[in-house]
Amino acid sequence: MGTTYVKKVMSPEQLFDQYPLPEEHRKLKVKRDEEIKKVFTGESDKFLVIIGPCSADNEDSVCDYICRLAKVQEKVEDKIIIIPRIYTNKPRTTGEGYKGIVHQPDPEKAPDLAEGLIAMRKMHLRSIAETHLFAADEMLYPENWPYISDILAYVAVGARSVENQQHRLTISGIDIPCGMKNPTSGTYGIMLNSCIAAQGSHTFMYRGWEVKTDGNPLTHTILRGAVNKHGQSKPNYHYEDMIRLCEMYGKLDLKNPACIVDANHSNSNKCYAEQPRIVSEILHNREVSKDIHKLVKGVMVESYIEPGNQKIGEGIYGKSITDPCLGWPESEKLIYHIAERL
Repeated sequence: MGTTYVKKVMSPEQLFDQYPLPEEHRKLKVKRDEEIKKVFTGESDKFLVIIGPCSADNEDSVCDYICRLAKVQEKVEDKIIIIPRIYTNKPRTTGEGYKGIVHQPDPEKAPDLAEGLIAMRKMHLRSIAETHLFAADEMLYPENWPYISDILAYVAVGARSVENQQHRLTISGIDIPCGMKNPTSGTYGIMLNSCIAAQGSHTFMYRGWEVKTDGNPLTHTILRGAVNKHGQSKPNYHYEDMIRLCEMYGKLDLKNPACIVDANHSNSNKCYAEQPRIVSEILHNREVSKDIHKLVKGVMVESYIEPGNQKIGEGIYGKSITDPCLGWPESEKLIYHIAERL
């Protein structure tokens, strides 16, 4: 019963020392961060495509996938900024199942968080070295942020974490764009309250310190669909949903009003093949409404090399072991389609 202290993990400083971000890559990140920031401030009209596996379970296949993205990025860089998903923590509704590479560097072996932190950072560093792209990850555990604070380009707070005070306050001390998803109930007010909190300055306890944050003006909303009391998915990517969000933003004193639309999860009812159709509707909404065009800065897509998903142990290279994902040919086609519509 109770809690057993298994072993002490290394500090962020120790991990940085062992696996540093090279200076040349740090300079590239500064440039990339500025490009992404300008999308949220309205200084750039480029469109963000945050795309990649549901969970980054294997370094080789994830880096292979992102190398493919990098080649596409070169062809659409005048219109699109691609931010690859390297999601190393996986929220589980019931607490059961694979929780991401931080928990299990090898999905078929027992959890090892000390080794998981190393696996997480090594995967990010390899991806950066091979592609010069900087990734997005979900903040499932606020205390993990310092381990990758120098390499992430984007952070998302999930539907089950968005009401959590520690998440909101931690985001207020981050200087890259952070998206707050609507909760599973779909309530916009909760999502917007999270943005208000994260854009403000706060003093709180963090990793054994009293800290004071400046506030994050790049905090914004993510529409990911909702689930009603009967467990049925209710999408919120339609025109009326976006207009409603525009109107609610208009009543608040938030910096850089912005929204990313998640094409999967409850917006697709986890029917991964629907994502291209949903993205097309999002682009149409931007075309017919100046307000929506100004508000919606990009989309999120779950995508991998092979379509669908598999059980742990099946061993199909580049296929999700968590939620099903769009396959590579369809993903590549989708990015080019987005570029043509912009």
